[in-house]
Amino acid sequence: MSDYDNAQTALNLPKKDSEILGLAFGKRQVVPGEHIPKTEAQLAPNLSLTQATGTYIAVCIDLDAPFPCFSFLGPILHWIQSGLKPTTTVNGTTRLRATDTPFISDYVGPAPPPPSRPHRYVFLLYEQPEGFNYTKFAPPDGKKMGMWPRIRYDLKTFEKEAHLGPIVASNFFLSN
Repeated sequence: MSDYDNAQTALNLPKKDSEILGLAFGKRQVVPGEHIPKTEAQLAPNLSLTQATGTYIAVCIDLDAPFPCFSFLGPILHWIQSGLKPTTTVNGTTRLRATDTPFISDYVGPAPPPPSRPHRYVFLLYEQPEGFNYTKFAPPDGKKMGMWPRIRYDLKTFEKEAHLGPIVASNFFLSN
């Protein structure tokens, strides 16, 4: 099983609404596979999930760095946020928010180099295991993660070491 297996599987996972991870950049709701200009996706998205009941971990990776036809640097890690808990908004949407847990890896928006074709930015949502300790995976003292640990990110190892189960929901967009 390669590092890409779960991410590649996630591209095909959402078959019903309960498996689609809601992504919103501002008021723009992301439809799986939609093209989002990189300028519109520089801030971390709001996440939502129908039937959310627990605590979750979100991961975002770019499968196509530096170029889709030559992705030797990929996947590149763009975000890991643990401690996501459901909160109901005014319009009845169940958003996922981390109110008391800092990021494991800070969000970095899309930045494919010119003249690259669009990259696939995959968002994966896992149930957070009981007793999960984010400090084991985060840079010390709440520092932002540098670029080198993000390159050729070993998602499979993170899933194993964090004791993550199957992907609960996913979504992806294209950007360049």
